[in-house]
Amino acid sequence: MSLGSSSSRNHYGEFNQKIDYVFKVVLIGDSAVGKSQLLARFSRNEFSIDSKATIGVEFQTRTITIDHKTIKAQIWDTAGQERYRAVTSAYYRGAVGAMLVYDITKRQSFDHMTRWLEELRGHTDRNIVIMLIGNKSDLGTLRAVPIDDAKEFAQRENLFFMETSALEATNVESAFLTVLTDIYRITSKKSLVANDGSDSTGNSSLLKGTEIVVPGQEPSSGTKSTCCGST
Repeated sequence: MSLGSSSSRNHYGEFNQKIDYVFKVVLIGDSAVGKSQLLARFSRNEFSIDSKATIGVEFQTRTITIDHKTIKAQIWDTAGQERYRAVTSAYYRGAVGAMLVYDITKRQSFDHMTRWLEELRGHTDRNIVIMLIGNKSDLGTLRAVPIDDAKEFAQRENLFFMETSALEATNVESAFLTVLTDIYRITSKKSLVANDGSDSTGNSSLLKGTEIVVPGQEPSSGTKSTCCGST
């Protein structure tokens, strides 16, 4: 979604930064797999050892530049527990990207990926960009999910895949930027088609980004985090 003349606060609180696109990305997966820590690492370059379980829904934003365009990434995080399933429809609405997160030390969290993916695809555009993330790669000695199992699942479902460590900041930056860059590629293609006027149907099969505003809540922009290690 191109926002043209929209603006965003810089570090001094001034509204002078033009935002070209706003992309909503959702984090999904079982509770305690590290979704909130991935969000904190990407948006604020922070990690908290004493992190508590997410209650309800929260989100953070971070502004990045891709191909000389300013993109505001709005990353949403929700509790993985079943009792919070009522937020499903509103949580997924307008999402153009998703991070499907499991814990490499908990086989059950990986086995649940099929269910989470089915729910995601049932509530979003069929061309949503999805990254499968095996988090807590720093706990390799406790691994319960072979990397080949995850690669096979990702290939079968046409997903991006990376293993990350929010604790060590490994691949967190790379994972989010891969998703955001692919969203940008698809959205840019949609804009070109629309400008050509060659698709009278509006080319609805391509992604349509939507900025979601929570009443009474102003998300804080994250600071740029350091680049991550390679796989």
